[in-house]
Amino acid sequence: MNVAVITARGGSKRIPGKNYKLFAGKPMIAWPIEAARASGLFERIIVSTDADEIAEVARQYGAEVPFRRPADLSDDLTPTAPVLLHAVDWLGQNGCEPEYLCCLYPTSPFILADDLRRGLSVLVQSGAPGALSVTTFDFPILRAFRLEPDGGLAFNWPEHEMTRSQDLPDFYHDAGQFYWLRVRDFRELKRLVMPGARPVVLPRKRVQDLDTPEDWESAELMAKAMKLGAE
Repeated sequence: MNVAVITARGGSKRIPGKNYKLFAGKPMIAWPIEAARASGLFERIIVSTDADEIAEVARQYGAEVPFRRPADLSDDLTPTAPVLLHAVDWLGQNGCEPEYLCCLYPTSPFILADDLRRGLSVLVQSGAPGALSVTTFDFPILRAFRLEPDGGLAFNWPEHEMTRSQDLPDFYHDAGQFYWLRVRDFRELKRLVMPGARPVVLPRKRVQDLDTPEDWESAELMAKAMKLGAE
C-alpha cells in the first residue's frame, strides 16, 4: 500500500495563510493534492495539519484529514520527520500499514504526477530506503566566494579559480517537492533523507522555494510562463 502525507501546518508568518492562499486560481495545497490523485499511486492521501482552514480546503480537493496534528508538532521549528512519524504511527494504530509513504510539501504548485511515478519507480527498482526530488544549483558552487574577517572576498575553493564552469561537476540540492520513503527503513532511521536515498532530478524551471513574498512573486511569474491554471 502507498500513502501520501501532505504536511501543512497553519501559522505561516512571512506569507500568511500560504498553504491555502490562491495560486494560479487554486488554493496552494490543491496543487499537490491534485498531482497525487492524478498519479493513481495512492490508496490514501492524507493532510497532516493543525488548522481548520487547511483541513477544509484539503477535503474540498479530495484529501483526507483524519486527525489533527498535535500542537507540539506544529510550531515553525518542528522538522518534517517527527510529523511523518506521527502520521505513520496513527495509520498503524488504525489498521493501515503502508509499505511506501510519500511526503509532499503543500507549497509545491509545480509538482507533476509523472514525477511522483518516477520517484516510486526509482525507489522500488533500486531497493533504496528513499527517493527525493532534487535539482541542480544554478551556478557552479566550486566557484563560490566566502567573506573574510576583513570584509574581503576569497574563493572558497581557490584550486578552481581558473577552472572553466563547463568543466566543473554539477551539484544538487533538495527541490522540496516530495520524498518517497520505505516505511520500514523510515521507522528505523527516523530521517527524511536517509543514507542511500536516490535522486529524482527535476528541471530548475519547475523548482521554487516559497518562503518569502518575493519567492511567491517569482513563482507566479513561473506559473504564467508555464500557463499553469490557464485552463
